[in-house]
Amino acid sequence: MNSIFGNSISMAEKSLDYLWAKQTTTLNNIANGETPGYKAKYVKFEDEFRNRLAAARKGTSADIGNVISNSRYFVRNTKEESARLDGNNVNVDVENVELARTTLQYQYELNSLNSDISRLRTIIKG
Repeated sequence: MNSIFGNSISMAEKSLDYLWAKQTTTLNNIANGETPGYKAKYVKFEDEFRNRLAAARKGTSADIGNVISNSRYFVRNTKEESARLDGNNVNVDVENVELARTTLQYQYELNSLNSDISRLRTIIKG
């Protein structure tokens, strides 16, 4: 299938994995919004992935495929200080906005993948 779509299916799979992890982390932050001492977490992926892809573009499609398949996301703690007495630094309003944004990105990526698969189905059926 990758020969038809290049690396787009693999890229979509990694994007969906990343967005799922981002949603899970954001939901965990919201759930711990009242937990004393809890520090909000975030998922880091985009900058490193973008840099690695830019370096691989000088190579072959297989090099880009390797970058995609070997990419990982990282969950980090925020370094923001808390204004709250209990030490919790979760801003539930910000987390809810981030959750909505990530959900829309996930839906867009899923629709794009479904569109690619539908085109493949049309090609196969003739």
